[in-house]
Amino acid sequence: MALVTTALATLLLIQDAQEAQPAPTPPPPCSGEEFRAFDFWVGEWDVSPNGSDQQVATSKIESVSNGCAIRETWMPLNGGGGTSTTALDPRSGVWHQQWIGAQPGEVHFHGGLVDGAMILTGYWGRNQAGQPNLVRMTYTVQEDGAVRQHGQASTDHGLTWSDSFDLIYRPREE
Repeated sequence: MALVTTALATLLLIQDAQEAQPAPTPPPPCSGEEFRAFDFWVGEWDVSPNGSDQQVATSKIESVSNGCAIRETWMPLNGGGGTSTTALDPRSGVWHQQWIGAQPGEVHFHGGLVDGAMILTGYWGRNQAGQPNLVRMTYTVQEDGAVRQHGQASTDHGLTWSDSFDLIYRPREE
């Protein structure tokens, strides 16, 4: 009987010791490579039209929410501005961006990484005829480390596209 009691006591001590050890810390929820696909845009930037050195804005893009989102603070030199938040939906694999500018309303873009470029598309504003503009923004890293944001618009739901804006984000000079 004493042997059984000793064995039970030993098992209880082992069980208590195992329960007392902390469980391994799981990785942060947004630490996977797929969440880093748009990190090339993170930084502080001076923004100019493509082909020009005339700065039109500054932009601060930062990783927020424990690496689960990217927030842009867009600051045009002539006033206005706005903020976007971009994040990956891990269930669908689709990136979503919500833009809120100096004018009332918000815009939602959706998309993802295609051949190294982040492509986001959404309806933004209306053309002169009052038709909704479908806007496609393509973000690509340039050889010198700058990022190009090329915007195109379509009034026929993506059948044809025309250039809308073309910006170069260069690392901000202090």
